[in-house]
Amino acid sequence: MSLEITIKKGKMTLIDVEAIARKGAKVRIPKETEKEFAKGRALVDKWIKEERKIYGVTTGFGALSTVAISGNDIIKLQKNIILSHSAGVGKPLPEDVVRAMIAIRLNDFCLGKSGLSMATVNKLLEILNSSIVPVVPEKGSVGASGDLAPMAHIALVLIGEGEAFVKGKRLSGAKALKKCSIEPIELQAGEGLALINGTQMMTAIGALALIDIINLCKHADIAASMSLEVLLGTRTAFDPRIHKARPHQGQQIVASNMLKISEKSEIISSHKDCSRIQDAYSLRCSPQVHGATLDTINYAKQVILTEMNSSTENPLIFTDSEDFVSGGNFHGQPVALVLDFLCIAVAELASISERRVERLVNPNLSGLPAFLVENGGLNSGFMIAQYTAAALVSDNKILAHPSSVDSIPTSANKEDHVSMGANGARKLMRIVENVEEVIAIELLCAAQGYDLFTNLKGGVGTKAAHDIIRINVDYLKEDRLISTDINIVKDLLKSGKIINAVERETGKLG
Repeated sequence: MSLEITIKKGKMTLIDVEAIARKGAKVRIPKETEKEFAKGRALVDKWIKEERKIYGVTTGFGALSTVAISGNDIIKLQKNIILSHSAGVGKPLPEDVVRAMIAIRLNDFCLGKSGLSMATVNKLLEILNSSIVPVVPEKGSVGASGDLAPMAHIALVLIGEGEAFVKGKRLSGAKALKKCSIEPIELQAGEGLALINGTQMMTAIGALALIDIINLCKHADIAASMSLEVLLGTRTAFDPRIHKARPHQGQQIVASNMLKISEKSEIISSHKDCSRIQDAYSLRCSPQVHGATLDTINYAKQVILTEMNSSTENPLIFTDSEDFVSGGNFHGQPVALVLDFLCIAVAELASISERRVERLVNPNLSGLPAFLVENGGLNSGFMIAQYTAAALVSDNKILAHPSSVDSIPTSANKEDHVSMGANGARKLMRIVENVEEVIAIELLCAAQGYDLFTNLKGGVGTKAAHDIIRINVDYLKEDRLISTDINIVKDLLKSGKIINAVERETGKLG
């Protein structure tokens, strides 16, 4: 049975976005919403007949807003804005991002402030529910006046222009529509601007990134617990009393997770009377570092959810007072700031993970065989895996520089402060992928270290993580192609199979 998501005005969730973007869920708009669209559209038509001056409907755009558009050219204006604003360059955005953009845009329209006709909304819905995914170049948005260029490339397909993927094949917009038996549409007055003037690119990427980062956080806790175990660390630093004394919520959650994951570890119990008083920060302070990232996620989630359920176009149509108002809800600053914050927060998961990898492969710090391999010298083991982790962490440091502190005025200085949120979003996608690969390397190295304790059992969670890794990746007896192993563990991480295996033993992790 196929999934179906009903757009409930102002109530879209991350689960909804993931289902639509990644799981092929169909989308439905409730019948009662149609009346609101009809009322808004009727008002726009009425104002045009009254020759009211409405930005983007009877005027030009941006610095050209002082130019009045005659009644004969109002329809042509709609096609012109889509064509002229489709100035994106670079690789196409991933298909899940584009589907999320369309879904969040439809949710915006359902708030009833766009003035779009039901026919145009239904056409966009029809495309989302088909196998068509518009080709949207990743670069070109400055994150104010909305994500204009990316949204314009989506709108192109509605009118039979541009390009689209259909089941992975790249076609012209016209051929894509024809292949799916969908007719192009002629946009009515004001609909061109309404389709493109919103923050949906940065918001969609932020929403999907949040889903991936939440998944990453649990894996970081699992990897840290495995590393703690094989590096003969202590669980003392996760004592709840420590974290109640500094009651940051994320810190308490991570400490609790790591206690659950390492519970009943014979490896840790075997050295409880050793002379070591404290572990290195990368082990001992995992709750403080991972927890701060978790708290950042929770703040970012509030902002992203608010933006997903907001009206971000301009002008806004208020049907209750039968009025329209021009403003700046398209400005991406709220989202841009949290995207930059997320870049920094998730990058730190990789930064501390790489330090644990170094401790695992360095015999002077671990007491384990050099680079976690037998017959070292002939075999290099995980030596270069640590190099890769270091390279990825360094890349993240460059990418974590905030985009939102930069602003280049546009539209003849009419738009004299922009958010650059789309750039922050693209950086976040790269950082998330880098962090997934670093955590995969730590899981791989920790699993290798685990196998060196042949007579002792690990914790209930660490053993479960080790076992699922070993089902898919063999112990490294002698050198082989390491990148293959890293990619396998990364796929396990992304699939959630490691977390599922661990949570079957520990119960739900925070």
